Amino acid sequence: MAAGSTAQAAPGEGRGFGPASGASLLDRVRDWRDRMVADPMFRSWAARFPLTRPVARRRARALFDLCAGFVYSQVLAACVRLRVFDLLSDGPKTSQAVAARTDLPPEAAVRLLEAAAALGLAARRSGGRYGLGPLGAAMVGNPGLAAMVEHHAVFYADLRDPVALLRGATGTGLARYWPYATGGAAAGLGPLEVTAYSALMAASQPLVAEEVLGAYDLRRHRCLLDVGGGEGGFLCAAGAAAPDLRLVLFDLPAVAERARARLDAAGLSSRATVAGGDFLADALPTGADIVSLVRVLHDHDEDGALALLRAVRRALPPGGTLLLAEPMSGTPGAEPVGEAYFGFYLLAMGRGRPRTPAEIGALLRAAGFADTRPRRTSTPLLTGLMTARAA
Repeated sequence: MAAGSTAQAAPGEGRGFGPASGASLLDRVRDWRDRMVADPMFRSWAARFPLTRPVARRRARALFDLCAGFVYSQVLAACVRLRVFDLLSDGPKTSQAVAARTDLPPEAAVRLLEAAAALGLAARRSGGRYGLGPLGAAMVGNPGLAAMVEHHAVFYADLRDPVALLRGATGTGLARYWPYATGGAAAGLGPLEVTAYSALMAASQPLVAEEVLGAYDLRRHRCLLDVGGGEGGFLCAAGAAAPDLRLVLFDLPAVAERARARLDAAGLSSRATVAGGDFLADALPTGADIVSLVRVLHDHDEDGALALLRAVRRALPPGGTLLLAEPMSGTPGAEPVGEAYFGFYLLAMGRGRPRTPAEIGALLRAAGFADTRPRRTSTPLLTGLMTARAA
């Protein structure tokens, strides 16, 4: 602030780390801690003092990992693109063998393998060989995860200038990738416009379907309507888990045609129906006693989310069930996934936001649902699950 300026802090704006008026004792303690950590002399002392040294080192490592995270992700992307995990899945290889199979210079293969080993993607073995690390092993036979890794090149390009993104930059790569998110007549999108994102969702859907079907038994129902069901990946899994369940899919017309072909190929044409339309503008098919929304709600802002839930409520009979699955904000142990990752991903996409179970519950009640309850899944970082009953 220039000398002599009389500008005042905005209401609620703190001055440094000083305690705000009316702050609780816990907040005052936290303010004091923040003042200490922000002091270079204290940080220097804490890094040397035996009792505080481990904490100081962990925090330094955590801060460095935030700076280096993009590099780590690009090591993973290189391994995926070069199919390193598939190459190592049948046994450890020397760097020379990896170089020959990936068309890399020998020194570049060593650099990649050493980086992968440092990240747990690969592991050093005897005889100068490299095998799969614990994280790399999880990538084997997982085409959905590999597809997501490749897809992130678009997202990272949008994050090149995060401040511009926060200030409302338009024309992002993710907005073009998910064309229905930009508004307009989504039902008019053609086959070429929906192919890329439909294929990505289809590749990753088995991971989510396994989580959902492991937490909720569909055999108690007679007919499932999957709204925004994409190419039918979730319905195919649901049909296998509940052989007597009738299946209905609703999505944009061009996507619905892709789903029809997949359901036919899965041998489900005799008990599956496909309908095309825009769920924000067109009535949903009726007759189902359970509706699923799998990775759909968080794509929409508040008005769109509420409109969608009200459309689902109209399609269900009283007592019908809504099954809602998506990554949720505030998931214990996975907090950065909601607010940081999905918060910025959906910002770049141009619509939607991550929500806590409490926020989703409030929307459900406003749309005419009752008895909203979270359901435990095996991997809540990947998929949160809630059910609700049509009141």
